[in-house]
Amino acid sequence: MLDIQDIRRQFPILERTVADGRPLIYLDNTATSQTPHRVVEAIVSGYEHTKANVHRGVHTLSQEATDLQEHTRRRVAEYIGAASHEEIIFTRGTTEAINLVAASFGASFPRGGEIILTVMEHHANIVPWQLLAARNGLEIKVVDIHDDGSLNLEQYRSLFSPRTVMATFCHVSNVLGTVNPVREMVAYAREQGVPTLVDGAQASPHMRINVQEIGCDFYAFSSHKMYGPTGVGILYGRKELLEQMPPYQGGGEMIGHVQLPSGTTFAEVPFKFEAGTPDFVGIGAFATALDFIEEIGLERIAAHEHELLLYAEQQLTSEIEGLRIFGTTPGKEPVISFLVRDVHPYDIGMLLDRLGVAVRTGHHCAQPLMERLGIPGTVRASFAVYNTRAEVDEFVKALKRVASMF
Repeated sequence: MLDIQDIRRQFPILERTVADGRPLIYLDNTATSQTPHRVVEAIVSGYEHTKANVHRGVHTLSQEATDLQEHTRRRVAEYIGAASHEEIIFTRGTTEAINLVAASFGASFPRGGEIILTVMEHHANIVPWQLLAARNGLEIKVVDIHDDGSLNLEQYRSLFSPRTVMATFCHVSNVLGTVNPVREMVAYAREQGVPTLVDGAQASPHMRINVQEIGCDFYAFSSHKMYGPTGVGILYGRKELLEQMPPYQGGGEMIGHVQLPSGTTFAEVPFKFEAGTPDFVGIGAFATALDFIEEIGLERIAAHEHELLLYAEQQLTSEIEGLRIFGTTPGKEPVISFLVRDVHPYDIGMLLDRLGVAVRTGHHCAQPLMERLGIPGTVRASFAVYNTRAEVDEFVKALKRVASMF
């Protein structure tokens, strides 16, 4: 059992009120989680005590800031089971990490090559590949889903051909909560000699990740969904591939030697892909967020979230007439996307907000999935370690009141 009240006390924002004094019930964790006080303190400490540019100074502050950033790099490598900390690249988020791979690794894809992705992808794992396809004359193949939200694995296998150059897919759907069988998908791609990228933005807060066991070539995720700072992302890449890839951006830090008019050489990985001044304060604080997760225990967090998910689904389906849940696969992550009869999701979300409940509405940056489902969007409630059964009860009570208005 978790001491949820003790955990909640570490998140001051959960004590605030909204909507004319109603206690905040925050159920938009899939978009971003809240941040515990200790992580905020780490950020403040970074700005007040160790702010100096990393890797560029011999003075004390620069060395301390560098140590904090590189500690996080090693911490992340350990957290996801990477073979080396040199396989960890800091970006501004999952989106930039995927763009980096598409622009750099994808630069070598031959004209006429095919990229496989799924209909459940976030736009961040669609648009970069579309841009690459338009530039380099590539074709995109799309894997469909079954009605319960599970991926059509038979179709996935059938789309591979001698022209396939990349397979990329989410670990967990941000709309459906579906957990894709990524090990199986990666293994099949590897048998075909096809590299893989896994979008782990929605998996990393809820499950244990081991990139070597998954076997993928690239894995991307974000700090802000894991109780950490915004503006910090992680790209894992197999070192031998990173060494072969050209730089994504040019500038300071990523160089070996600059010579005019030509002849510039580049730094070793991972620094080759980290041009300019990074958010070294946020990166340093991300290690504190990982400590927060590990101290509670990721498995215990997952069990609590899963219990909330099952309870919420049972309460919603029994109390709200005409409610439809999208994504019903066993073992899904703590996300509930739903509609109530023909009520527009925006109307539901706006009225829930007036009752103190924060949910997400719309297409959730997954318009192709919405088209596949034949709907304009959904209302999405998602859970984190600090949410409670009492909050679920208040959410269901509020939704029942909103539904009665239509």
